[in-house]
Amino acid sequence: MNILDTIIAYKREEVEKNKINHPVTSLRASNFYQRNTLSLQSFLTDSEKTGIIAEFKRRSPSKGVIHPNPDILSITKDYMEGGASGLSILTDQQFFGGSNQDLINARMHNIPILRKEFIIDTYQIEEAKSIGADAILLIAACLTKQEVKSFSDYANNLGLEVLLELHGEDELDHICAHTTLIGINNRNLKTFEVDIDQSIRMAKKIDSSKLRIAESGIHQPKEVSHFKEHGFHGFLIGEQFMKQENPGEAFKSFVAAL
Repeated sequence: MNILDTIIAYKREEVEKNKINHPVTSLRASNFYQRNTLSLQSFLTDSEKTGIIAEFKRRSPSKGVIHPNPDILSITKDYMEGGASGLSILTDQQFFGGSNQDLINARMHNIPILRKEFIIDTYQIEEAKSIGADAILLIAACLTKQEVKSFSDYANNLGLEVLLELHGEDELDHICAHTTLIGINNRNLKTFEVDIDQSIRMAKKIDSSKLRIAESGIHQPKEVSHFKEHGFHGFLIGEQFMKQENPGEAFKSFVAAL
């Protein structure tokens, strides 16, 4: 069993427990549930912003601890003030050390927030809405084409945008009408190896009406410029900033070098 299979198996058990402990009716009573969401797509195409979705991540299965004691409020504030087009917040606790509270804390900022999670049930979409997310991540590698379509419809009906993450050309048929944001991950989720050119090769096979986002393995400003030359509007970057002592300052230095 690879790491993705392990995570998904754990998620199925976790979601069933959460449904009992925090039923959908209680999620819908959240103050965040009624808020008007922000459009990640609009922020990504804003010429006055960087196109970067800056990620807050404590650890990962492949890297272990990335930052031992990060201050989410100051880091996300620096991301926003530095010109980020959006925030990506890991909410998985078991494998990434995140929590729903991390996203709730970051919600104080007026910037679109992507809930980075392994979504396998509509319950998690309701949960995303209840904690203040503006967009959700759907990972094609762990969903069927029909699940992507139905989950995307469900999210859109709640006012949430969807970022569909692809890892290989065999997943291109997961793209549907409601997945306007297409992330192409340079990291193989099964081996965690990185191929920086993966996004560019696949992007050529994606309809130009979709907003293309490069994910993972971006370490230098020149790589962002390279992706822009190939029609990308978004760049999800986390580890490059989070591994530094001061992630917020690292982000601002990166942006200054663009």
